[in-house]
Amino acid sequence: MIELLKYFVLLYGGLFAITNPVGAVPVFLSVTHDLGLRERREIATKTSLTVIITLVTFALIGEWIFKFFGSSVDAFAIAGGILLFKMAMEMLSGKLSTVKISSEETEEFSEEVVTLEEVAIIPLAIPLISGPGAITTVMIYMAKSGGLAEKATVIGSIVAIGLTVWLILCSSNRIQKRLGRVGIKVMTRMMGLILTSMAVQMIINGIKGAFGL
Repeated sequence: MIELLKYFVLLYGGLFAITNPVGAVPVFLSVTHDLGLRERREIATKTSLTVIITLVTFALIGEWIFKFFGSSVDAFAIAGGILLFKMAMEMLSGKLSTVKISSEETEEFSEEVVTLEEVAIIPLAIPLISGPGAITTVMIYMAKSGGLAEKATVIGSIVAIGLTVWLILCSSNRIQKRLGRVGIKVMTRMMGLILTSMAVQMIINGIKGAFGL
Protein backbone atom coordinates (compact mmCIF):
# COMPACT_ATOMS: atom_id res chain seq x y z
CA MET A 1 0.00 0.00 0.00
CA ILE A 2 2.87 2.37 0.89
CA GLU A 3 4.54 1.62 -2.44
CA LEU A 4 1.34 2.41 -4.34
CA LEU A 5 0.98 5.67 -2.41
CA LYS A 6 4.57 6.62 -3.32
CA TYR A 7 3.83 5.71 -6.95
CA PHE A 8 0.69 7.88 -6.88
CA VAL A 9 2.53 10.87 -5.38
CA LEU A 10 5.37 10.50 -7.91
CA LEU A 11 3.03 10.37 -10.89
CA TYR A 12 0.69 13.08 -9.57
CA GLY A 13 3.64 15.41 -8.93
CA GLY A 14 5.04 14.74 -12.37
CA LEU A 15 1.70 15.32 -14.09
CA PHE A 16 1.15 18.50 -12.08
CA ALA A 17 4.49 19.84 -13.31
CA ILE A 18 3.75 18.86 -16.91
CA THR A 19 0.16 20.11 -17.07
CA ASN A 20 1.09 23.22 -15.02
CA PRO A 21 -2.52 24.31 -14.31
CA VAL A 22 -1.30 27.40 -12.41
CA GLY A 23 0.52 28.55 -15.55
CA ALA A 24 -2.74 28.11 -17.47
CA VAL A 25 -4.53 30.68 -15.27
CA PRO A 26 -3.59 33.77 -17.38
CA VAL A 27 -4.74 32.02 -20.57
CA PHE A 28 -7.98 30.92 -18.89
CA LEU A 29 -8.68 34.48 -17.76
CA SER A 30 -7.83 35.94 -21.19
CA VAL A 31 -10.24 33.66 -23.08
CA THR A 32 -13.01 34.06 -20.47
CA HIS A 33 -12.52 37.77 -19.65
CA ASP A 34 -16.05 38.78 -20.73
CA LEU A 35 -17.87 35.86 -19.07
CA GLY A 36 -19.58 35.69 -15.69
CA LEU A 37 -18.66 33.46 -12.75
CA ARG A 38 -21.23 30.79 -13.71
CA GLU A 39 -19.92 30.52 -17.28
CA ARG A 40 -16.31 30.39 -16.10
CA ARG A 41 -17.14 27.57 -13.71
CA GLU A 42 -18.92 25.72 -16.52
CA ILE A 43 -15.85 26.06 -18.71
CA ALA A 44 -13.60 24.91 -15.83
CA THR A 45 -15.79 21.81 -15.36
CA LYS A 46 -15.77 20.92 -19.07
CA THR A 47 -12.03 21.56 -19.28
CA SER A 48 -11.22 19.27 -16.35
CA LEU A 49 -13.50 16.51 -17.69
CA THR A 50 -11.85 16.78 -21.11
CA VAL A 51 -8.41 16.54 -19.49
CA ILE A 52 -9.43 13.38 -17.61
CA ILE A 53 -11.06 11.75 -20.66
CA THR A 54 -8.10 12.60 -22.92
CA LEU A 55 -5.40 11.32 -20.58
CA VAL A 56 -7.32 8.19 -19.51
CA THR A 57 -8.03 7.33 -23.16
CA PHE A 58 -4.38 7.59 -24.19
CA ALA A 59 -3.28 5.74 -21.04
CA LEU A 60 -5.59 2.83 -21.92
CA ILE A 61 -4.75 2.63 -25.64
CA GLY A 62 -1.05 3.44 -25.25
CA GLU A 63 0.22 -0.14 -25.50
CA TRP A 64 -1.92 -0.73 -28.59
CA ILE A 65 -0.40 2.38 -30.19
CA PHE A 66 3.10 1.09 -29.44
CA LYS A 67 2.30 -2.25 -31.07
CA PHE A 68 0.55 -0.68 -34.07
CA PHE A 69 3.50 1.54 -34.92
CA GLY A 70 6.10 -1.06 -33.99
CA SER A 71 7.63 1.19 -31.33
CA SER A 72 9.00 -0.01 -27.99
CA VAL A 73 8.15 1.67 -24.70
CA ASP A 74 11.85 2.48 -24.22
CA ALA A 75 12.11 4.23 -27.60
CA PHE A 76 8.98 6.19 -26.77
CA ALA A 77 10.45 7.08 -23.36
CA ILE A 78 13.56 8.55 -25.02
CA ALA A 79 11.45 10.57 -27.47
CA GLY A 80 9.09 11.63 -24.67
CA GLY A 81 12.03 12.67 -22.50
CA ILE A 82 13.38 14.89 -25.27
CA LEU A 83 9.93 16.46 -25.71
CA LEU A 84 9.60 17.08 -21.96
CA PHE A 85 13.11 18.56 -21.85
CA LYS A 86 12.16 21.07 -24.56
CA MET A 87 9.04 22.00 -22.59
CA ALA A 88 11.07 22.34 -19.38
CA MET A 89 13.60 24.68 -20.97
CA GLU A 90 10.82 27.00 -22.12
CA MET A 91 9.12 26.85 -18.71
CA LEU A 92 12.41 27.72 -16.98
CA SER A 93 12.40 30.97 -18.92
CA GLY A 94 8.94 31.71 -17.44
CA LYS A 95 7.00 31.07 -20.66
CA LEU A 96 4.20 28.69 -21.56
CA SER A 97 5.68 25.95 -23.69
CA THR A 98 5.17 26.38 -27.43
CA VAL A 99 4.92 22.57 -27.53
CA LYS A 100 1.51 23.16 -25.99
CA ILE A 101 0.19 26.43 -27.38
CA SER A 102 1.63 29.49 -29.09
CA SER A 103 0.88 33.12 -28.18
CA GLU A 104 -0.78 33.57 -31.59
CA GLU A 105 -3.26 30.78 -30.79
CA THR A 106 -4.05 32.36 -27.42
CA GLU A 107 -4.73 35.75 -29.02
CA GLU A 108 -6.82 34.10 -31.73
CA PHE A 109 -9.13 32.41 -29.21
CA SER A 110 -9.41 35.52 -27.03
CA GLU A 111 -10.49 37.61 -30.04
CA GLU A 112 -12.86 35.17 -31.77
CA VAL A 113 -16.44 34.51 -30.75
CA VAL A 114 -16.48 30.86 -29.71
CA THR A 115 -18.83 28.60 -27.75
CA LEU A 116 -18.18 27.46 -24.19
CA GLU A 117 -17.52 23.92 -25.46
CA GLU A 118 -14.89 25.14 -27.94
CA VAL A 119 -13.06 27.21 -25.32
CA ALA A 120 -13.14 24.37 -22.76
CA ILE A 121 -11.77 21.77 -25.16
CA ILE A 122 -9.50 23.91 -27.36
CA PRO A 123 -7.23 25.59 -26.32
CA LEU A 124 -7.70 25.01 -22.57
CA ALA A 125 -7.92 21.22 -22.20
CA ILE A 126 -6.09 20.39 -25.43
CA PRO A 127 -3.28 21.28 -25.91
CA LEU A 128 -2.71 23.74 -23.04
CA ILE A 129 -3.19 21.32 -20.12
CA SER A 130 -3.34 17.80 -21.53
CA GLY A 131 -0.74 18.38 -24.23
CA PRO A 132 1.82 16.05 -25.86
CA GLY A 133 3.98 15.90 -22.73
CA ALA A 134 1.16 14.75 -20.43
CA ILE A 135 -0.16 12.27 -23.01
CA THR A 136 3.31 10.78 -23.53
CA THR A 137 3.87 10.47 -19.78
CA VAL A 138 0.63 8.63 -18.98
CA MET A 139 1.17 6.26 -21.92
CA ILE A 140 4.66 5.36 -20.69
CA TYR A 141 3.66 4.97 -17.03
CA MET A 142 0.66 2.81 -17.95
CA ALA A 143 2.76 0.62 -20.27
CA LYS A 144 5.38 0.09 -17.54
CA SER A 145 2.85 -0.56 -14.76
CA GLY A 146 3.34 -4.03 -13.36
CA GLY A 147 -0.16 -5.01 -12.35
CA LEU A 148 -3.78 -3.97 -12.02
CA ALA A 149 -3.13 -2.01 -8.82
CA GLU A 150 -0.43 0.12 -10.47
CA LYS A 151 -2.57 0.70 -13.55
CA ALA A 152 -5.45 1.79 -11.30
CA THR A 153 -3.02 4.16 -9.56
CA VAL A 154 -2.16 5.76 -12.90
CA ILE A 155 -5.87 6.29 -13.62
CA GLY A 156 -6.36 7.64 -10.09
CA SER A 157 -3.57 10.18 -10.52
CA ILE A 158 -5.14 11.37 -13.78
CA VAL A 159 -8.50 11.87 -12.05
CA ALA A 160 -6.73 13.73 -9.22
CA ILE A 161 -5.05 16.02 -11.75
CA GLY A 162 -8.43 16.68 -13.37
CA LEU A 163 -9.90 17.69 -10.00
CA THR A 164 -6.86 19.90 -9.33
CA VAL A 165 -7.33 21.60 -12.70
CA TRP A 166 -10.98 22.28 -11.83
CA LEU A 167 -10.12 23.77 -8.44
CA ILE A 168 -7.37 26.00 -9.86
CA LEU A 169 -9.42 27.28 -12.80
CA CYS A 170 -12.41 27.98 -10.53
CA SER A 171 -10.08 29.98 -8.28
CA SER A 172 -8.24 31.66 -11.17
CA ASN A 173 -9.16 35.22 -10.16
CA ARG A 174 -7.94 34.75 -6.60
CA ILE A 175 -4.77 32.98 -7.75
CA GLN A 176 -3.92 35.79 -10.16
CA LYS A 177 -4.55 38.41 -7.46
CA ARG A 178 -2.48 36.54 -4.87
CA LEU A 179 0.43 35.51 -7.07
CA GLY A 180 0.31 38.13 -9.81
CA ARG A 181 2.02 37.59 -13.15
CA VAL A 182 5.44 37.46 -11.50
CA GLY A 183 4.31 34.81 -9.03
CA ILE A 184 2.83 32.67 -11.78
CA LYS A 185 6.08 32.93 -13.75
CA VAL A 186 8.02 31.85 -10.66
CA MET A 187 5.69 28.84 -10.27
CA THR A 188 6.15 28.01 -13.95
CA ARG A 189 9.93 28.09 -13.51
CA MET A 190 9.67 25.77 -10.50
CA MET A 191 7.53 23.35 -12.50
CA GLY A 192 10.11 23.59 -15.29
CA LEU A 193 12.89 22.59 -12.91
CA ILE A 194 10.94 19.52 -11.76
CA LEU A 195 10.14 18.69 -15.36
CA THR A 196 13.82 18.90 -16.35
CA SER A 197 14.78 16.20 -13.86
CA MET A 198 11.83 14.05 -15.00
CA ALA A 199 12.83 14.43 -18.64
CA VAL A 200 16.46 13.49 -17.99
CA GLN A 201 15.42 10.47 -15.91
CA MET A 202 12.96 9.38 -18.61
CA ILE A 203 15.72 9.51 -21.23
CA ILE A 204 18.13 7.59 -18.96
CA ASN A 205 15.53 4.89 -18.27
CA GLY A 206 14.72 4.64 -21.97
CA ILE A 207 18.40 4.23 -22.92
CA LYS A 208 18.92 1.62 -20.19
CA GLY A 209 15.90 -0.36 -21.34
CA ALA A 210 16.73 -0.09 -25.05
CA PHE A 211 20.33 -1.29 -24.61
CA GLY A 212 19.66 -3.70 -21.75
CA LEU A 213 21.91 -1.82 -19.31
